[in-house]
Amino acid sequence: MRETLSAEAFLSESIRGIMIDVRSPSEYQAGHIPGAHSLPLFTDAERAEVGTLYTRVGKNEAIERGLAIVGPKMARFVQTARKQAAGKTLYVYCWRGGMRSGSMAWLFRTAGMSAVVLEGGYRAYRRLFAPLLAAKPWQFFILGGFTGCGKSDVLRAMARKGEQVLDLEALANHKGSVFGALGQEEQPTTEEFINRIHASLRRFDPAQPVWIEGESQTIGHVVVPVELYRMMQSAPLVLFSLDPEARLQRLVREYGAFSTEELAAAFAKIAKRLGDGYPRALQSLEAGDTAGAARIAMHYYDKCYTRSIGKENHSFREFFMPEDDPERAAELLIEKFRKIK
Repeated sequence: MRETLSAEAFLSESIRGIMIDVRSPSEYQAGHIPGAHSLPLFTDAERAEVGTLYTRVGKNEAIERGLAIVGPKMARFVQTARKQAAGKTLYVYCWRGGMRSGSMAWLFRTAGMSAVVLEGGYRAYRRLFAPLLAAKPWQFFILGGFTGCGKSDVLRAMARKGEQVLDLEALANHKGSVFGALGQEEQPTTEEFINRIHASLRRFDPAQPVWIEGESQTIGHVVVPVELYRMMQSAPLVLFSLDPEARLQRLVREYGAFSTEELAAAFAKIAKRLGDGYPRALQSLEAGDTAGAARIAMHYYDKCYTRSIGKENHSFREFFMPEDDPERAAELLIEKFRKIK
């Protein structure tokens, strides 16, 4: 087995082993290869100390200080890695594929484990995303529509039925609107969000359709990469609509469980754009009339979406459902798409 692998080979082969990220905790938190375990050679403070020493004093002094820091940790590194590996090969990477990953891989091999290093490190992995989008004949289809239609639920039902779905909202931990963070886990960084997209696309067959929900380029605080967003804008659009009362009921079910304070804080983010709708929404919330507040939000987002469709001058196919039934909508969409194909 080779001791180093190119980024493409590393990703392909690592699914049979255990991936280890030896960068500092903050580097890992900012973004990592999905599925990688964090086993940092240095803490954030230790990394800063060694880096400063390298810059201000010299390479040899930095290496000696690094060795002094790592020495007492070596037994723990081996124990942790052995437990995680469970007899499998360890696929190790750092930022550039240099001393940190090379040193850890040497330690693991010395302890009797099999270890491979990512050539060029995490930086090389990050460079694979743009070519992945550019080189494949991707067939993206966008499911758009007004708020409250349940587009995400429809797409997830399509995924359960075997369709390829790039679920941007799930990857972003956000539902897109100012209410989108309610009930969600903390959002990843944009860097990590792109890594999640990258991992999802690598699992897909580019010759087959990939369904994506229509989104703005920003979802919460993460940003859809410009290359992908341009492809989404030029992809065929299916405009999904649902009976307005069914939409309202869905919004009440989805957001009615949150507190008045949480909902009011979300409305406050669009207060200026709501105009006199803002105090009316707050009054509805205080009165326990979630449906009244939801109707105001729905009216606002309907205007925004209608305006955006007009600006983009995007042609679309319409798809209407009289009832809120994501499973049935998924079946009909798949059937209709196959006929179009």
